[in-house]
Amino acid sequence: MPPSRIPPLQISAFTATSAVGVGKETLFSALEQSKSGLRANDFGATPLPTWIGRVDGLEDLSLPEDLAGWDCRNNRLAWLGLQADGFIEAVATARKRYGPARIALILGTSTSSIGETELAYTQLDADGRFPAEQRRPRVHTPHSLAMFVQEALGLEGPAETISTACSSSAKVFASAERLIRLGLVDAAVVGGVDTLCGSVLFGFNSLELVSPEPCRPFDAERNGISLGEAAGFALLERGPGRLQLLGYGEASDAHHMSTPHPEGLGAERALDDALARAGLAAEAIDYINMHGTASAKNDEVEGALVARRFPPGTHASSTKGFTGHTLGAAGIVEAVISLLAIERGLMPGTVNTTVPDPGCGPQIRLQPAHGEVRYALSNSFGFGGNNCALVFGRGAGA
Repeated sequence: MPPSRIPPLQISAFTATSAVGVGKETLFSALEQSKSGLRANDFGATPLPTWIGRVDGLEDLSLPEDLAGWDCRNNRLAWLGLQADGFIEAVATARKRYGPARIALILGTSTSSIGETELAYTQLDADGRFPAEQRRPRVHTPHSLAMFVQEALGLEGPAETISTACSSSAKVFASAERLIRLGLVDAAVVGGVDTLCGSVLFGFNSLELVSPEPCRPFDAERNGISLGEAAGFALLERGPGRLQLLGYGEASDAHHMSTPHPEGLGAERALDDALARAGLAAEAIDYINMHGTASAKNDEVEGALVARRFPPGTHASSTKGFTGHTLGAAGIVEAVISLLAIERGLMPGTVNTTVPDPGCGPQIRLQPAHGEVRYALSNSFGFGGNNCALVFGRGAGA
């Protein structure tokens, strides 16, 4: 049985910070101009020969004095992202309206503050212990991001960390919808943050998934991913609004620890459930933000799924070539891009790609296009087959 249709939730504020810049305006400009934020890797003492999506200025950023105990690269990026597009102010207004205990916080991350823990292990003292300044358990926990943001925003409601690889900050929308629908909270801050670190760069390289050049999603000659870092947030509130979350679907392939199901069965189940909760047919979707990592298998499986389920005229693209694959932050960044598509009538293209793989379907577009976007679908398919699909739409007065 497909799931029942859900009441829409309004998205009253949203923002994203990535390699293309801080906030929605820089992101929109990059998408409109097909301007990639990728650059030759300059991260770490011995940079891998690859390209990355790096956010400038994090090394020089300082947290406010009352939050200084949380300092690490990941939390600095979170703080930078929270300050964009009036997001902190929007949450403060919601906090006054509902009370701090009635707003949930659900954040996705793949590595959280592991970069700081890596650094601490290079600073062990003669007894093999962390130096005094690194004995900060709340920074070295996987829940560090959510605890930091909860304190920074003055929230007291339920706080969750979701870590399901690349689908992490897409699944936050599903968790928020359930909490609001069940009456446990009246609003939710959702989002995700992941920064570059050695574990990620060298880990993916060991799997032979990292490209030595800028990633080329759905290209016939694609040869791997470009890693990136990003922070993004959205404020969800009960009831309809100008921009809305209409549906979500979640599924697990249970097929292989790293490779997606060859027929995309889990991804298709997530798609079906998202459309069912939104009460829409596939033909209603105007824009699809595809997961599109530029790895051989991911693009093959997702491209085939979109090709068989959507009309040839549907505009689909991958935006990984703009930001890099931001792992646990990919879902929220691409949700923000989907919301911008609806709000401003811009359907992004797929940068760096020159010769589309014919097996990936006619829906994939290389160039951006302007036009009405009523409904947008955002796919996030995590490492090991953890899948999430989100449907966003325009509400009355948009």
